[in-house]
Amino acid sequence: MDTEAQPTERDRSSRPAAPEETSDPGGPEGRSRFALGQWVADWVPGGRITLTLLLCLLFLVLLSTFVLQPFQIPSGSMERGLRIGDRVLVNKLAYRFGGRPQRGDVVVFDGSGYFGDADYIKRVVGVGGDHVVCCDTEGRIQVNGRSVDESAFLYPGDEASGVDFDLVVPEGTLLVLGDHRSASSDTRDHLGSPGGGMIPVDAVIGRADWILWPSSHWTRLERPDAYARVPGPDGGHG
Repeated sequence: MDTEAQPTERDRSSRPAAPEETSDPGGPEGRSRFALGQWVADWVPGGRITLTLLLCLLFLVLLSTFVLQPFQIPSGSMERGLRIGDRVLVNKLAYRFGGRPQRGDVVVFDGSGYFGDADYIKRVVGVGGDHVVCCDTEGRIQVNGRSVDESAFLYPGDEASGVDFDLVVPEGTLLVLGDHRSASSDTRDHLGSPGGGMIPVDAVIGRADWILWPSSHWTRLERPDAYARVPGPDGGHG
């Protein structure tokens, strides 16, 4: 009697094992970047530590060039708020992307061809189109017909100006004064010079936003409210 042969299941364990798959999350591109970084680290004396220090230095240079820059106060022209030797942090992006200096801002600017071959720090008192007069019957500066109370930052005992003036600030320029008026060389000292002592907006390096050093003098430099209330040259909001 014929019997049908029953197929037998082959032993699973006897099957050849499939090769194990390995993952390479980086891929060729990742390996290339790693190899390049390793090559640079091997090429630089000191290896990875030196490379890291160089990258940090490059970052600081770019930061100082385009974003923030420390500036040391060289004279007493901005006392009482800024003293000789103070270090302020200058925001170099404050007037980029459409921003413009405003009355009351403390700015650092390149004085070459205007004040001298150096960088200066002063307070903006008038912007393009402003009519600035000194002084009113109470000895205060007037901007667009409004008297400005500068007592919050003016050096104690100083008057608003020892020089009388009646000026209209040309468009694209700034009228700048030091807070220590009797010890400051500013717009008033260059009224007869080309440009009338006004500083082009393009010469402004940035706005001084913070006093960083000494630590006991650490503070943010705010725009005084007195200037915020000054109307614009056309009588509208300033």
